[in-house]
Amino acid sequence: MDYQSILQEIYDEIQPYFGQGRVADYIPALADVPPDKFGLALVTIDGATYTLGAADEPFSVQSIAKVFTLTLALQYEPDRLWTRVGKEPSGQPFNSLIQLEIENGIPRNPFINAGALVVTDCLLSHTTDARQELRAFVRRLARNEAIDYDVVVASSEKKHGYRNAALANLLKSFGNIDNPVEEVLDVYFHQCALRMSCLDLARACTYLADGGRSPLLDAPIISRRQAKRINSLLLVAGLYDAVGDFAYRVGMPGKSGVGGGIVAVIPNVLSICVWAPELNAAGNSLVGTMALELFTTRTGLSIF
Repeated sequence: MDYQSILQEIYDEIQPYFGQGRVADYIPALADVPPDKFGLALVTIDGATYTLGAADEPFSVQSIAKVFTLTLALQYEPDRLWTRVGKEPSGQPFNSLIQLEIENGIPRNPFINAGALVVTDCLLSHTTDARQELRAFVRRLARNEAIDYDVVVASSEKKHGYRNAALANLLKSFGNIDNPVEEVLDVYFHQCALRMSCLDLARACTYLADGGRSPLLDAPIISRRQAKRINSLLLVAGLYDAVGDFAYRVGMPGKSGVGGGIVAVIPNVLSICVWAPELNAAGNSLVGTMALELFTTRTGLSIF
């Protein structure tokens, strides 16, 4: 399949959609990102790579980092973690306090903020330096030692992260946070502030496209069973409360972030990442979602 030509056709077709969304501004450090940025990278499990636009430009991955923290946590607590976090779509905003209160401090899934805070707490319990371990992990997966945290974004997240602080304290009140809340929040804010490019993310997520094995490293990362389970959670919870619309339109397990990135996989075929900072009402990249919809339509590739 001529992926490069297909990507170029998609880029030409999405032009009218620029300007219809808005860049995330509730985190001030993200508000200044040029709204017309666009990058796309595709990596097949046999190692072929295709890129378009600003595919090499690092951006704030935000909630996409939750894929990597979950992967690490499952290596430490493959069973116990699911007693602390559910596996269901939330149907609520990603930072909802109401649902967490009603459901006695058990987050619906690991990809909403409350669930990711529990996953982060798990990492703190099993590592001496969770921030360093996460950074080393994504550097290895992406084969890029330059990947790092954006300290300006992390500081902005901390300064304005009142709702995340409220979620962490509520979780602590229910006994679902073991470590000091301040430490959990510090690691959480830094994971959201990871800077990676579309190419980094597409490479890093090939293990989810290849049954838990990284074809770039020629090494297992997690088991095939765990990869299947993470992909299933991405399908039902990876796009906040717009997962149904994304599954309907795109048909791939994926994870978005309010930095404008979306990473998605076709099991046994490829990993793909798109970046376009303007968001739709659900907090997902508006242009990016359209680009992925056009990709699966043009190629006929989806999980359905």
